[in-house]
Amino acid sequence: MEGSGKLAMVEDAVEYHLFLIPDKPRGTEEHREILQKYIEQIMTQFAPILVPYIWQNQPFNLKYKPAKGGVPAHMYGMTKFGDNIEDEWFIVYVIKQITKEFPELVARIEDNDGEFLLIEAADFLPKWLDPDNSANRVFFHRGELCIIPVPRKSQRISWLPTTPPTVQQALSIISAHPEAVLASESVQAAVDRRISGYPGKIEASLHRAHCFLPAGIVAVLKQRPRLLSAAVQAFYLRDPIDLRACRVFKTFLPETRIMASVTFTKCLYAQLAQQKFVPDRRSGYGLPPPSHPQYRAYELGMKLAHGFEILCSKCSPHFSDSKKSLVTASPLWASFLESLKRNDYFKGLMEGSAQYQERLEMAKNYFQLSIHRPESSLAMSPGEEILTMLQTLPFDIDTLKTEEADLPPEDDDQWLDLSPEQLDQLLQDASGRKEPQPDPQKEEQQNYDVAQVSDSMKAFISKVSTHKGAELPSEIDPSEAPITFDADSFLNYFDKILGGSGTKPPESDSDDLDEEDSESLDSDDDLDCDAQGPESLKGALGSLKSYMAQMDQELAHTCMGQSFSTRKQLNKDPPSQTANNNSDEEDSGAGDCAVEAVDVDLNLVSNILESYSSQAGLAGPASNLLHSMGVRLPDNADHNPHVSQ
Repeated sequence: MEGSGKLAMVEDAVEYHLFLIPDKPRGTEEHREILQKYIEQIMTQFAPILVPYIWQNQPFNLKYKPAKGGVPAHMYGMTKFGDNIEDEWFIVYVIKQITKEFPELVARIEDNDGEFLLIEAADFLPKWLDPDNSANRVFFHRGELCIIPVPRKSQRISWLPTTPPTVQQALSIISAHPEAVLASESVQAAVDRRISGYPGKIEASLHRAHCFLPAGIVAVLKQRPRLLSAAVQAFYLRDPIDLRACRVFKTFLPETRIMASVTFTKCLYAQLAQQKFVPDRRSGYGLPPPSHPQYRAYELGMKLAHGFEILCSKCSPHFSDSKKSLVTASPLWASFLESLKRNDYFKGLMEGSAQYQERLEMAKNYFQLSIHRPESSLAMSPGEEILTMLQTLPFDIDTLKTEEADLPPEDDDQWLDLSPEQLDQLLQDASGRKEPQPDPQKEEQQNYDVAQVSDSMKAFISKVSTHKGAELPSEIDPSEAPITFDADSFLNYFDKILGGSGTKPPESDSDDLDEEDSESLDSDDDLDCDAQGPESLKGALGSLKSYMAQMDQELAHTCMGQSFSTRKQLNKDPPSQTANNNSDEEDSGAGDCAVEAVDVDLNLVSNILESYSSQAGLAGPASNLLHSMGVRLPDNADHNPHVSQ
């Protein structure tokens, strides 16, 4: 986008911009006040789905961004989503809903890859649209995806610029011609498919598990569930310096542990559960045997405790009290709280009850992070926030222990161990493509027909190639496309190169010499066209064969020669006869043994299968090449990657 530049961060992040369609000229200060009111209204109206959402790194947020570089003043936000790409697509859903609720707003969204919405719908985009001309063309308006088209050369449309539009031009075009800029139904469907299911999909992305945690962490998570993400990231990205603070715990003592239910996102749970980690013996966080029924709860609690301890170790316990700003002191808090009540955020809970207070604390946290955001120098780090809560939040360990008997059941984590078939199905569902189910009998025959590997490769090599690359048909059937060798054309090529007077090669072959090459060869002073004829050509070919035979004998007893599989001769010549046949070549050092012919097919299949096996089920050159030729190999059930000789 003009004036926005590229995202200046290494972490995966998404930027979103909300523009107000101009209806009349306004002063800078008036425009700022209007946008600030929109920010408060948007964040309040969407609080019921934004407040309980567990973000991977940063929450959805909006702030006023002044005009700069031709980009008008607008509402702007940026969220680092890290490893959880679902955060990004949830933001796409929120942005789309915002433009639906506020039709006077136009939004655009991009990430480190640029126009990722176009990447998602790449199979359905018009041919004219590419990364070079897509700037300031993709927007959301009234809940619909809009793509500002490029005028055709045959006709000029007055309201369509021939160059990529500026943001001001794009806003004017969308405002004046909203129907003409709507993206095609297929493009809309591709994006809608990716965000379908929200907001109900949020619940499906969560995972509840039992964790054996220090009571202080349990109390903190009740009030600040979002701090779970920071703790998981601290453990997940730990370094040796971080682990020094975990040799002897100072904040979260292992003696205070209790069993609690913790709600993760599936991404956070996978990050925590899949990492292998052995705690320091001095920490006191010992683990029961893996066969113990609550081993996973002990392990998860131990890892979370390390994450929280690392966060607290990165800040001084005597940090400045100036950072402890009261949310309720903001003049916006009262109106925000009243709006939450109107939108049934508290779900009819009795004011003052424990559940009401939990939701109230979540709302205060959301308000501070997304609406009443302090300056970065005054914002508290997660560790400072945890220490502040431990100092001010009263909690009773005995009371928390009584809740152990009423914990909700854990969710099944079998989704962590997906089979390759289930993973393929998930990828197909996510992309919206349904592959046709093949005939099992035919597929089985293809899978186990090893000869097809060799035949398909030969057919592939016999195909015509150009400067654009080799022709790669979707499926090569050797029975339908037999391999042929035109000996006459082959001799004609050599005749042409060696200066003979052979016939002209067929023009249809893409490897034929062009006119310039022919002239350069004909004019070569080193070649005497008249002196060399068919007899000299045969002599040259004979010398070449003799030279190649000598090379074969020299290489036969080397590591290179022995690495190839050879044909086992059924009718071997007597040793004396063999010795006589090779008597002329004893001086070359090749020995007196006949060189066995290399089995090209066997070596080809053996090497391809070995390469396929080394991929361990992942994508690689062997599988990609074989799949492009219609060959499907089964998984390797043999531990030996080599083909049996």
